[in-house]
Amino acid sequence: MLSKKVIEDILNEALSTGGDFAEVFIENKSVNSMYMVDGKIEQALSGRDYGIGIRIFKDLFSVYAYTNKMDFENLIKTARKAAGALKGNHGDIVINLLKQEIENKHKILISPDSVEKIEKVKIMREAYKSAKEYDEVISQVRVNYSDSIQDVLIANSENLYVEDRRVRSRIGIESIASKGNEMQTGSYRPGASKGFELFNDIDVKEYGREASRIAKTMLGAKYAPSGKMPVIIDNEFGGVIFHEACGHGLEATSVAKGLSVFAGKLGEKIASDVVSAVDDGTLPNEWGSSNIDDEGHKTQRNLLIENGILKGYMIDKLNGRRMGMAPTGSSRRESYKFAPTSRMTNTFILPGKSNLEEMIKNTEKGIYAKYMGGGSVNPSTGDFNFSVMEGYIVENGKIKEPVRGATLIGNGPESLKKIDMVGDNLAHGQGMCGSVSGSIPANVGQPTIRIEEIVVGGRD
Repeated sequence: MLSKKVIEDILNEALSTGGDFAEVFIENKSVNSMYMVDGKIEQALSGRDYGIGIRIFKDLFSVYAYTNKMDFENLIKTARKAAGALKGNHGDIVINLLKQEIENKHKILISPDSVEKIEKVKIMREAYKSAKEYDEVISQVRVNYSDSIQDVLIANSENLYVEDRRVRSRIGIESIASKGNEMQTGSYRPGASKGFELFNDIDVKEYGREASRIAKTMLGAKYAPSGKMPVIIDNEFGGVIFHEACGHGLEATSVAKGLSVFAGKLGEKIASDVVSAVDDGTLPNEWGSSNIDDEGHKTQRNLLIENGILKGYMIDKLNGRRMGMAPTGSSRRESYKFAPTSRMTNTFILPGKSNLEEMIKNTEKGIYAKYMGGGSVNPSTGDFNFSVMEGYIVENGKIKEPVRGATLIGNGPESLKKIDMVGDNLAHGQGMCGSVSGSIPANVGQPTIRIEEIVVGGRD
């Protein structure tokens, strides 16, 4: 990347007008993606992103600048321009960068750049074939493949100097079922912090069939009823509700500014006794994991909620200053073009003691949400609205006919308190999370849970 001497010169220049902290983030990232429609490659893209971000603090004031021109003169010029936003004198800060060796918890067996495109296309075709041949009602199948290798170097005026490599692979399968003028969609998008060995670890054919099964099931489904009722949300990607409606409210990005409904509530009861939740960036090879965060801190397991009590937040360095709290290895960014801030990694509700059968048996009339879709959330209030991709009526303790068009409408803090059963079948789902520091890979997860009452939007 760059020599220590050059980085030290950049940091010194960044502090030349009185800043009390300076940081550089250097990134070299290669990305490959392919898009298949009806068994044919419609698009194939390869790219490389290389650049540096320079950040300066003075108390609670922050300045950020970035460039992809990596010659020494331009790097010093960029640091000087950023420092120009501050007024003061150079303090007595001695920079002597000391490289830190970190344990790599995310071993890569087959680097994606060592695999020919024809092998990647072969995997896509297997997914396509299994999805398309599932049933004659499947009118179209789309398959996305992507892999990336991101090398980062992070150094700062506190003498931190650390490097990391992040490798990720993912495949997305979307099936469309058609009958007359009606169409329904099912999808599955597994991914991990792995190389091409991911496709030895998962069965893309099974994921293809599952995407088509969802689409076919929803094609003949009636519209969901509306009103307040119990809802059972299955494991894996069902955790997207906790991620959106509650997880973002536990990030220091909003907590430090008092824009979160959870601000100032450490030690208070915010959920039912059966709810405990963590954010854990250390899980080996999981989609949202890394060895270090984007400020160079080691990732860690952060306990957020324990038996309903708020135990912690996800904190970055700048917002940690505002809150008087230490960073938690939670600072993330899409690329060098974004200043980092507190973000989730792998966020999930911990397993409980119930199971799906118990939840169904104890539900007189409600909805079973097997797969969740997209939604929207207001982080300052926790109000959310999520679609159900695959849902079923639950009546007299039994799963009945499938229903479509269901939406779950509620409030994060209120819904946490209404979770009365948590299953023992924890699983994770993969997604991309957007916020002020860009779009990043994040796992959502949970066991199956039951919310004793929530508003279901549908058609009566």
